[in-house]
Amino acid sequence: MDRKTLKFIRALLAAGLLAATSCVPVSVTAQATAEASQNCAPRQVVVDRLAANWGESRQTYGISQDETAIVEQFANGETGTWTITVTNGAGITCLLASGGYFEILAESMPPTGAPV
Repeated sequence: MDRKTLKFIRALLAAGLLAATSCVPVSVTAQATAEASQNCAPRQVVVDRLAANWGESRQTYGISQDETAIVEQFANGETGTWTITVTNGAGITCLLASGGYFEILAESMPPTGAPV
């Protein structure tokens, strides 16, 4: 995983993404449970809808520390729309957040101990 992706994942966690995931069925025991939620569907269905409806493609991804989920960010560089998803081991993807004004930054890592 490159430093940019790692920085993105750390920023999401620092911003309280973990609190947001408690409202979304990330770890499900039955595929039907996740599919019943309007925010979740099989991964390919979600990816296809993001591409067709918003012109978004995957920009970054990271694997959870316990290796049970993948967090991805999709975005459209022209319109600025973005979506953050999480996919569980069963291949069910849930929408966590979406918004606008997506921008790719080329910031360097701050020195060790410096405030972020």
